[in-house]
Amino acid sequence: MTNIYIDGKAGTTGLRIYDRLSGRSDINLMLIDEDKRKDPLERAKMINASDITFLCLPDAAAIEAVSLVENNDVKIIDTSTAHRTNPCWSYGFPELSPEHRAAIALSKRVSVPGCHASGFNSLVYPLVKNGIIPADYPVVCFSVTGYSGGGKSMIAQYDDNGRSAELSSPRQYGTTQNHKHLREMKAVPGLAFDPVFSPIVDDYYSGMVVTVPIFSNLMKHKMTVCELRDFFSGYYKSGLVSVSEEDAPAFVGSNNLSGKDSMEIIVGGNDERILLISRFDNLGKGASGAAIQCMNIMLGLDEKTGLDL
Repeated sequence: MTNIYIDGKAGTTGLRIYDRLSGRSDINLMLIDEDKRKDPLERAKMINASDITFLCLPDAAAIEAVSLVENNDVKIIDTSTAHRTNPCWSYGFPELSPEHRAAIALSKRVSVPGCHASGFNSLVYPLVKNGIIPADYPVVCFSVTGYSGGGKSMIAQYDDNGRSAELSSPRQYGTTQNHKHLREMKAVPGLAFDPVFSPIVDDYYSGMVVTVPIFSNLMKHKMTVCELRDFFSGYYKSGLVSVSEEDAPAFVGSNNLSGKDSMEIIVGGNDERILLISRFDNLGKGASGAAIQCMNIMLGLDEKTGLDL
């Protein structure tokens, strides 16, 4: 039996991790008294008594939680932004490479990728790693997500009967090009520059589509749509990522994988202007599903245990 503590269980990601683990017979969920969930001493007690602690907290609180660890055997899975580019932490996207998977399996510190960054890195990391685009390629990314990605405050805003009419339309944000996911979107694939990133939140609960357009004449190793589709199919042979063998549909819905923990890659466009598309649930492979997948790997279990595919 594995003792699991979720620090930040009341948040959107924490609640979903709790719901997914609560029905597993191999997991003992450790629950903190509600009136002590922000008490550092009680949190330290729970963290150090656990086998694995999930951190579902703001960045500053996640850093504080790590400082409370005294038991060297405790493993931490952090869903915040705080440690995603920290070289002492393993990046929690096992499908990116055998090295990523091996590091997660052996690690005591794993940082779960951001939702937008998950889609972006699923597309860009293999291209840079294999020399298909250069590290200094001028990467542009568009990403559409459901409003649950904004957490409890945004969910409440969208669920309010008296909400602004603007919330019924797609809303672009991150307009200063300082989005918190940009650090890992540059660092993980090894880009020379930050990408131009345009995230959009829309009036539906969960699911997302991340798109990276590629000009074939700027590729280091020029490939056609069909060749890129075959490349990604060969690259993602295991795990939760699959590649569509079909041509891109006329419309690519953002919520088709809502409630799922898998990710689908679609290659569209034409041989001059290629569209690379990653579709998944921002609360699944973009958050709680990825966290549980990492936990399974760290415990030596089938990585798909307890996940909805």
